[in-house]
Amino acid sequence: MISEKTPSTTSVGEKPPILRGVRVLDLSRFLSGPQATLFLAGMGAEVIKIDDPRGGDPTFTAPPYFGPRGVAFDRRTPEDLGIAYLKRTRGKKSISLDLKKPEGHEVLLKLVREADVLVENFKVGVTAKLKIDYATLRAVNPRLIYCSITGYGATGPERHRKAFDLMVQAATGMMSITGDPAGQPSKTGASLSDGIAGTFAMAGILGALYQRHETGLGQFIDVSMADCLLSLIFDEPFECYGDLGLAHRQGNRIARFSPFNTYQALDGAVAIGAGTTADWTKLLHIMGREDLLNSPEFMNPGWRIENNEKVDAVVGKWAASMPIETIIARLDEADIACGPIRTIDDVVAWDQLRVRDMLQPVRSPHLPTTAGPLAAGFPLKFSEAAAVHDPQVPMPREHNAEIYETLLKLSKEEVASLTEGGVL
Repeated sequence: MISEKTPSTTSVGEKPPILRGVRVLDLSRFLSGPQATLFLAGMGAEVIKIDDPRGGDPTFTAPPYFGPRGVAFDRRTPEDLGIAYLKRTRGKKSISLDLKKPEGHEVLLKLVREADVLVENFKVGVTAKLKIDYATLRAVNPRLIYCSITGYGATGPERHRKAFDLMVQAATGMMSITGDPAGQPSKTGASLSDGIAGTFAMAGILGALYQRHETGLGQFIDVSMADCLLSLIFDEPFECYGDLGLAHRQGNRIARFSPFNTYQALDGAVAIGAGTTADWTKLLHIMGREDLLNSPEFMNPGWRIENNEKVDAVVGKWAASMPIETIIARLDEADIACGPIRTIDDVVAWDQLRVRDMLQPVRSPHLPTTAGPLAAGFPLKFSEAAAVHDPQVPMPREHNAEIYETLLKLSKEEVASLTEGGVL
């Protein structure tokens, strides 16, 4: 059973937070780790982010900023805070602790005794140098679930290499399959490998919490950004493309369906995909191309994939003759997958996301009544539990007194001495 702790106050109506009573120590930085702990906080866990007192969270003062004068790349007022910080620290608590000092190490061990989960994304080898590796902390708390997120994992010949999202997308082949077929390899628009690794880490932590109910023991979770991204890429048989005569970079197409692409309409572009022979047959009727229903080539899915350009020419000619709204109305009526290509401004105005509360303004602690830039809402909706992102963002060291004096029972004098010594 999870030990009794200060419960999270996050709730929706009478629904309890799904991870109420779970305490998480967050030693991570930038995106992969903070993404995982953001999800855990959204499900009601008490997330305590631990920052180095000398530098703090690097995103706190990193551009772009939001402050009293709006958003900017330059920090124009002392109240300007990094937008990434405002998004990634929602619902978390903030304390400072120097892990390199012996006194700081002792304090961390005390925190570990009170924790359920620890998340870190240090480069491989750093935790051993700091004496906060899993073997060390397990001896202090056998129930601890220790989640380590790295670029390439804790094992293997490249485990010590430093990695950001760009390098992982390059290393796993994601860049080689992304972009215009006639252009250069490209990364995805968002930091996909970071976000995916954070999501997998959250799932692993939930699984370990479940198993701990049976065993009473924690465990080490080794999360590799490269592994996580690769696990999603290789649903497609990319290694077989050469044998099939296909280029690895297909643009918006997919090597299983045809048509499956974006097509120019009178007033923009639209995405259309026919996933089955039934869909293709309905689309031919809608386009007035019943003549192709008797074509052994056009009615053969394999031929259509090999001859995508010929299929696209048929669909493209039809789409070019009408506005997007008309195309979508006609295809929706026939239950054929389609959709507009929205800009980010269009996404912000999309009613579907508004109804599901998926875009929420961040709140700066300096400007509590001012809506800031938008951040994503919690993506899972539970019928019997609360899962929402608390918009409250902590200031650095804001919870030092609460955690050190209330949780660890350190005296005010001890806290003051540790603060003066640069430990807190």
